[in-house]
Amino acid sequence: MTTDTMRQKWNARYSNSDVTIPEPAWVLTQYDYLLPPGGHALELACGLGGNAIRLAEKGFMVTAWDISDVAIRTLQNFSLSRNLMLNAEIRDVEREPPEPTSQDVIVVSNFLHLPLMRHIVDALRPGGVVYYQTWSLDRPPGMGGPSNPDFLLKRNELLQAFSLLDVLVFHDEGLAGDLDHGLRGQSAIVARKPA
Repeated sequence: MTTDTMRQKWNARYSNSDVTIPEPAWVLTQYDYLLPPGGHALELACGLGGNAIRLAEKGFMVTAWDISDVAIRTLQNFSLSRNLMLNAEIRDVEREPPEPTSQDVIVVSNFLHLPLMRHIVDALRPGGVVYYQTWSLDRPPGMGGPSNPDFLLKRNELLQAFSLLDVLVFHDEGLAGDLDHGLRGQSAIVARKPA
């Protein structure tokens, strides 16, 4: 799929969205106490920017990237109305990954492009932390999320992708136990780059 086709797809979705204040990812809200004391933070494939907003509210200098100009414009307007230190930019993160050693925090949710993982590791400064949460292959029947297996994590794939980092939290319940409880159909990690 071309960049223009992807942009059109996501623009259509965000144009029809009635969500004005997006929720941050579960992994960020549950484990925000593991954030470093401040610095530069980046949300990749941010959509309407729930994670970016949360980080800006915590005092980080935040950049948020997404391919959708509709999403970015919505996020810019919201951040201006709240006087947040948040710079939202249109950017294809698959073609233009973050620069090495440029970020203290990187957050990704509900997005998967495996080649980007090594760029995330490289982009973290020593002591920097990644928060990553997205859909997994092991999920209960009828659960939402992408159907294309290329956009679904295999068991322990986040652990492998971030094996050079110190894992602080890993969460993947798979299909064990009572499927009506817990964070199902998603895998999440918080990991820190050694100082």
